[in-house]
Amino acid sequence: MDDEETAGDELEAVLSRVRERALPEPAERERLRAASAALTERTREAIADLAVDADVVQVGSTARGTWVAGDRDIDLFVRFDADLDRAELEEYGLAVGHAVLPDGHEEYAEHPYVKGSYEGFDVDLVPCHDVETAGDLVSAVDRTPFHDAYLSARLDDDLAADVVAAKAFLKGVGAYGSDLRTEGFSGYLTELLVLELGGFVPLVESARSWHPPVEFDPEGHAERTFEDPLVVVDPTDPTRNVAAVLSATNLARFQHYARELLAAPSEALFEPDEPEPLEPREVRSHLDRRKTTPVAVVFDAPDIVDDQLWPQLRRSLDGVVRGLDGHGFDVLRATAMTNAAGATDDSARGTRAALYAELEVTERPAVERHEGPPVAVRKHAASFYESYVDDVDPDTYGPFIDGDRYVVEREREFATVREYLESDAASDVALGAQVESAFDDRDVLVGEAVATLAPAFGRPLRKFYEPRP
Repeated sequence: MDDEETAGDELEAVLSRVRERALPEPAERERLRAASAALTERTREAIADLAVDADVVQVGSTARGTWVAGDRDIDLFVRFDADLDRAELEEYGLAVGHAVLPDGHEEYAEHPYVKGSYEGFDVDLVPCHDVETAGDLVSAVDRTPFHDAYLSARLDDDLAADVVAAKAFLKGVGAYGSDLRTEGFSGYLTELLVLELGGFVPLVESARSWHPPVEFDPEGHAERTFEDPLVVVDPTDPTRNVAAVLSATNLARFQHYARELLAAPSEALFEPDEPEPLEPREVRSHLDRRKTTPVAVVFDAPDIVDDQLWPQLRRSLDGVVRGLDGHGFDVLRATAMTNAAGATDDSARGTRAALYAELEVTERPAVERHEGPPVAVRKHAASFYESYVDDVDPDTYGPFIDGDRYVVEREREFATVREYLESDAASDVALGAQVESAFDDRDVLVGEAVATLAPAFGRPLRKFYEPRP
């Protein structure tokens, strides 16, 4: 038996054990079925009391049998006439939601819906329009019943089991979830890829050789050009890329672990490994070894949902990094983090955010070089020369000629990184709209002082200092 056959046998043995663990047991399926049936009946009763017609449909992975054991989500969509205006849709939808889930609360996607629990299951009750096709949608949630119908008609039991294995794998390697914090693979995207490639093993075999951009068009009807690293044209709506949220990083992560799985099959790749928080002494140990200087800008995170918060934090981080680099404080690596993921410090006040960077340079000379145009470019050169020739600032040297250009050496605006980060100039970079006001009341930590963040930010700090693919 050759190496390839041996690896194939090992992979099948691993997948067999993964399926045994990840596929829900019959008793769990029955509990879900019973809960879904009871909720559906409650919803029909609530609909009957309305002044308009509607129906209810269960959607999502628990409706299609593609859910991983232990997942507790039931998604019910109440479909109203396509002509119903938005205000009435929200009014009637929330009325049904609160009738079915009296202890539930309202959340907001494109419009409000009710979220609650029933018999240990997390339940979303979402109103939508009953449109003819996904192309006729009034709001983005109107697509979801079409997604469910498309996949339900095409996934048999074997493919559904492979979808469960694929989801377990993506969860294990940290690339699952289409929320804007994770920017990973959604459940719908995972199911489409397994369906398109014909199973989990064909998917990882294909993925290990992808050269982005990679495109799949299941129904061959794309109506536009996409520029994302992975494109999976929505078979129910050809104007949409199902993989639009997926980051280049998570696509590369999936490829890396696909190769690792095929080369050395292991159940560990299907098991999420949440790191233990880093302790202050461990932070200081990393700093001693790396000989870099960390800085952190810490502030109260705006009170908004994660899908609004994380794009703003990333935009703010990009702005701060550009500002640091632009002032000569060379950034080695940077990340945004919050204390929401398992802070060990009970005194942490609400959700705090930190823009964290490691710098190669933290102090610059008192002067900086400023080059003008070549002397031969008469008009612009003269303007540059005249703007400095009468400068009486004792900290300005020049203008003089170096090579073919006028040059001055002038006082640097900020000689230390702390001066810069505590100045108004640090707020002038492109920050997220709601981060901007919180940024005004910021704490700046430099050097070993960042170790004090460990009780609140221990997990993201471990991910930063002990990175993996």
